[in-house]
Amino acid sequence: MQADLIIQARWIIPVEPESVIHENYSLVIDDGKIVDLLDNESALQKYRPRSLEKLDRHVLIPGLVNCHTHAAMTLLSGLADDLPLMDWLQNHIWPAEQKWVSEAFVRDGTDLAIAQMLRSGTTCFNDMYFFPEVTAQQVLQHGMRANIGLIVFDFPTVWAENADAYLEKGLALHEQLRNYSLLTTSFAPHAPYTVSDEPLAKLRTFADEMNLTIHMHVHETRHEVEEQQQKTGQTALQRLIDLGLITPSFMAVHMTQLTEQDIADYAQTGGHIVHCPESNLKLASGFCPLAKCLAAGINVALGTDGSASNNDLDMLAEMRTAALLAKGLSGDPGSVPAMQALKMATLNGAKALGLDADIGSLQIGKAADLTAIDLGQIETQPVLNPLAHVVYAVGRQQVTDVWVAGRQLLKNRELTTLDLDDLQQRVAVWRERLVEK
Repeated sequence: MQADLIIQARWIIPVEPESVIHENYSLVIDDGKIVDLLDNESALQKYRPRSLEKLDRHVLIPGLVNCHTHAAMTLLSGLADDLPLMDWLQNHIWPAEQKWVSEAFVRDGTDLAIAQMLRSGTTCFNDMYFFPEVTAQQVLQHGMRANIGLIVFDFPTVWAENADAYLEKGLALHEQLRNYSLLTTSFAPHAPYTVSDEPLAKLRTFADEMNLTIHMHVHETRHEVEEQQQKTGQTALQRLIDLGLITPSFMAVHMTQLTEQDIADYAQTGGHIVHCPESNLKLASGFCPLAKCLAAGINVALGTDGSASNNDLDMLAEMRTAALLAKGLSGDPGSVPAMQALKMATLNGAKALGLDADIGSLQIGKAADLTAIDLGQIETQPVLNPLAHVVYAVGRQQVTDVWVAGRQLLKNRELTTLDLDDLQQRVAVWRERLVEK
């Protein structure tokens, strides 16, 4: 039987089923999908591959899913560090965006983000930013997978003048992208303090009719929660629940300010949480009570947030931080064990995006979105437990190969669809502009 590719790896961690780690196994890929998973000897007896990849020192995992990004903001990394969120946003980031954000900015910033994500093992990202049509174009050009946020604000920005205009442009973009297999779309109202009830009610109706997910910053800081209570008499979360916005298709990003009742109420809605621990730590926004949310049955995914507040797009580091922070906050070293952390970075993200039938684990019939990590380097020796090393020890420089839908986008650390020299030159131009006095 013929197949496009067989990848032989020292270890394969499929994520589903949870308890399994295969050693000296093969993943068989044909037409962009996983068609078999079996031991090396049996694979070569059963299949005649057009290409054979031997990764004798590597662990193969599902491609990482970065469930919250502002990809183009990678150009703003390091612009305004060590500041609280609202000062950072209002006095530094928003003015810089007003001055510089354009189609060219989003094109070059997205290319930079895609390069960084691929080189750290991410195969799918969920974005929220201006000029989403440009982000989608770059994703298609470079062969990555993404969920494109159809942003909504009440106020004018470089992309639209009011909430109705955002919705109109977003609906048109959704229509343009609906037939691309690597792209999905999601309504992305920015936050409860930047979007009022009327547009939220409209997009909820559209989301229900079009079966789209919704992606929104919620309860990111104590200041946000207190301000919303003063203005509306209820927390933002209560308001969104009352509006009927929170359903099993809703992704609440950050959620650092949660009471026991908030957790119970949110669990009842079936909504998902996207946890961004490193951004929250850096901005001192607070801590998502991860262990309690998981115990309540909430599906929790991971995101890096934008590079301007992280300052990287490294999901391996995010996974490690999430696991360690959960243990420290809960006082329980068994909280968020390694497999659960890996699930949060893969399958849970796919579930939040409604893509778990296609990605998030290495199962027959799913898309071949894969990440290979070299555990043979001295920094990860000896390998007593490959799963523990993936979560607690590896660095992004150990990601050697990445495939999306069976297409190799990273080969021996080299990007196959991006010209790094050209990208470096474009980024250098933006650096000179951004540091102008």
